[in-house]
Amino acid sequence: MNIASMIKRVARGRNGAENLNQQEAASLFDKLLLAEADPLQLGAFLIAQRMKGETAAELAGFVEAARLHIALAPVIPPLTVDLPCYAGKCRAPHAYLKAAINARDAGIPVFVHGVKAIDGRISAGQVLQAAGVACVDNLIDAADLLHRQGIVYVDLSDLCPDLFRIYTLRERLGVRSFANSVARLLNPMACAGQLNGFFHTPYADYMAKANVLLGQPRSLLFMGAEGEPELYADRQKVIKKQQGAEISNLQFKAANASPYARESMDLSTLQQQSELLLAGKSSEREDAVIKRMGEAFAWAAHGYQLGNEWREEI
Repeated sequence: MNIASMIKRVARGRNGAENLNQQEAASLFDKLLLAEADPLQLGAFLIAQRMKGETAAELAGFVEAARLHIALAPVIPPLTVDLPCYAGKCRAPHAYLKAAINARDAGIPVFVHGVKAIDGRISAGQVLQAAGVACVDNLIDAADLLHRQGIVYVDLSDLCPDLFRIYTLRERLGVRSFANSVARLLNPMACAGQLNGFFHTPYADYMAKANVLLGQPRSLLFMGAEGEPELYADRQKVIKKQQGAEISNLQFKAANASPYARESMDLSTLQQQSELLLAGKSSEREDAVIKRMGEAFAWAAHGYQLGNEWREEI
């Protein structure tokens, strides 16, 4: 493979750039994930893709490549839901993690992955660890804990060090790369159900279509609170339901709840409030979020029809 020639194809500018097909994207990114990859070529490709914008086929190829750099996943409980948490929060407690704990208590195992250190934010890993949820460094232990305890957290740095190395280049590059979306779509345990948040609206279509190409059985992808997989209670957000090859737009009836916070909190206070929330101390708005997220977890695990308050957009 001539890496330079493939970079040239995607780096020709707005009018000349070409998209890679899924196989090309997988082959190229597999090579760039290697520790011995040329850092200049890696940086050039990340920036070229940032300028061009990745397609669903490219995203699917990048995910396939990253999965080649992960140890094979052991057998997990069949109802396990994949919950990628890569944004962190700075404005309000982690209500979606309380919903995950509730799902665990209802017999739905939850596999959480993300990055613990997020500048200016409290991560899912930090909240879960403080709440006593096991954080392990390999998939064998993770699968064992899913069977025994029903929930576990694995950091991307342990899950896929090669992808983590690229993920953390954001500060040096100055911009976000597609590695963030790849991490969210990684689903390293091959869970049948996935709940996935994003921040920027265009990623709804890209990520849903990528999941189709990856053969994901079902997923809900939505503009989540601060980019995390947390539905809003007080206002409608973009929601894509992907089931097999079918993708549809969903809506649900907004709860009569207070608006989501607009200002950042003191992070130590946010950590404490998130821990209290997981312990059962919640507000009316958080209760509405937890209820809606509970329905989402049940759908992701079982494929049940969503409740009457959910409806497909025509």
